[in-house]
Amino acid sequence: MRLALGLSYDGRAYQGWQSQLTGLTVQDKLEAALAAFTTQPVTTLCAGRTDAGVHGLMQVVHFDIDMSRDMSSWVRGTNRYLPANIAVQWANEVTPEFHARGSALARRYAYILLESAVRPSIDAGRVGWVFRPLDEQAMQAAALHLIGEHDFTSFRASACQALSPVKHIKRVSITRRGAYWRFDFEANAFLHHMIRNIMGCLIAVGHGAQTPDWLREVLQARDRKAAAPTFAPEGLYFLGPVYDPKWELPERTPAYDWLPL
Repeated sequence: MRLALGLSYDGRAYQGWQSQLTGLTVQDKLEAALAAFTTQPVTTLCAGRTDAGVHGLMQVVHFDIDMSRDMSSWVRGTNRYLPANIAVQWANEVTPEFHARGSALARRYAYILLESAVRPSIDAGRVGWVFRPLDEQAMQAAALHLIGEHDFTSFRASACQALSPVKHIKRVSITRRGAYWRFDFEANAFLHHMIRNIMGCLIAVGHGAQTPDWLREVLQARDRKAAAPTFAPEGLYFLGPVYDPKWELPERTPAYDWLPL
């Protein structure tokens, strides 16, 4: 049967999602836990890879296995072998046509940013940080240039493996509560480091170092050198994929209620 799992994780201790020889990735920990629970090798495929230090509120994976268990048993049994900072939130049996990555209609991320003269403390590793004030109106105006289908080469990491730099950003929203900013992004897909590179540019605009229209120039340049430096990973959260309701999968996990704003 084909099984889909939704999991959340704190990415601070891991070298990203994708399996590496070091074994220090979220995928490595999940597959080791599944192997311990099922007593057989399990290979998973995820909805969207995350970088080192990036967190996941609802990563979705699928795998095929010849074993029948209650869905609650898959959750409890796998979590028994997972470290405390990774937890399977739900399990659903799906048809063989479901594909965690290929069936996703869109993907959503949020970046949480602290604006404070003093560095983070209790939320260190969970938020990005700037010590100078940001101009919300300027950042909102700059973000409008990103909406729609564009060639995002200027925001693409050199190691990106995507076949095409053309992506469609459906939504960018910027909100604030107290000292914390939240930037939400939704697109059909994202390039490697794309959001962190966009964040670097939005913050440059917010600080007044660049004008809002500069972001359009960066986009049109199709050159990574035209953009700002890649911003820190700590405040980035993968909110999860968007699927057709026909798959009957949860849209969120309880971790959403913890995220600021």
